[in-house]
Amino acid sequence: MGASSKGAASVAAPDERKEFFEREGYLIVENVLSGEEVAACQAEIGRLHDLYVELEKSDDPAQKQFQREPYAKGDRDTPVLRKIEQTGSVSEVFGNLAKHSTLIAVVKDLLGPDLLQFRSTLMLKPALHGSVHALHQDSAYWSMEPPTLVTVSIALNDTNEENGCIQVIPRSHTGGLEDWGQIAREQQAALTDREDVSATDLVPVPVRAGTALLFHSMLVHGSGPNRSPNPRNTALYAYFPPTVRYCPRKNQPSEQTFRVVDGCGGAEEVVMKAIED
Repeated sequence: MGASSKGAASVAAPDERKEFFEREGYLIVENVLSGEEVAACQAEIGRLHDLYVELEKSDDPAQKQFQREPYAKGDRDTPVLRKIEQTGSVSEVFGNLAKHSTLIAVVKDLLGPDLLQFRSTLMLKPALHGSVHALHQDSAYWSMEPPTLVTVSIALNDTNEENGCIQVIPRSHTGGLEDWGQIAREQQAALTDREDVSATDLVPVPVRAGTALLFHSMLVHGSGPNRSPNPRNTALYAYFPPTVRYCPRKNQPSEQTFRVVDGCGGAEEVVMKAIED
C-alpha cells in the first residue's frame, strides 16, 4: 500500500525536522524528558493503578477512563491496564506534560503557533501481557477535518521490538483514509489481516526513555506485543491547529470543547460546533 521509504528510522536535525516530518510522516526527537521527569512519570503510573482500584471499589464513573488489558490472564492484586484516557483529569503530572515546553516548541514548528489538544492518553504495555496494537491510521477513528493532526508518543521506558516498540510505514500519510478494523489484538495475532500491507514496509522505531515520536494522524502505525519482563509505557497526546474542525459522526455530540495548549489569543479552551451542510 502507498509509498514507503525503507531503512532504519532516523533522527532529523532541528533545522530539518519539518521537512522530514512532511516527507516521511513521522519525527523522532530525543531527550524531550530528563531522567528525573521520566522517573516522575513512572511513579505517577503506579499511583494511577492504585487510583483505579479505588475508583472501581467505589463504582466511580471516572473508572471508565481506565481500560484493562483484555488479554491478560490470571488473578492479580494489581489490575493489568491497557490504557488510561483523558489523563489530565486524573493526573496533574500528565496534564502538565501536555504543555511541556520542549515538546510544544517542536509541535509548533510543525503546526504553527496556535495549538489545541485533541487527546491525552497513557498507552500501557504491561510486562508479558501487553497486547498487539494493530496497524491503523489515527484519523480513521477521529471526527476531525482535515485529517492533519499530530500525535506525540513519549517513551517512558526504553523501547525495542521485544517489548513492542511502535512500527511505522513511512510516507503512508500521503494516501487516503482506509479501514483497519479492531486495534487491540491478542499477543499471537498479526499486526494486520490486510493482504495489501507487507511486513517489509514496516520500520520499527526503538527509542530511549524520554524520547518523543511524533507522527501524522494519517500515518499507518502499530506495535507488537510486549514479551519482555518489563512494562513499556508511553504518554500519548494529539494536537491540532484551529484550521482543523470538529465534524461529528452519527450519534456524536454536536459540539466539542478542546483545551488550548498555546496561542489562540490566550484562551483556555475553544468550543467547536458541527458545521451545517
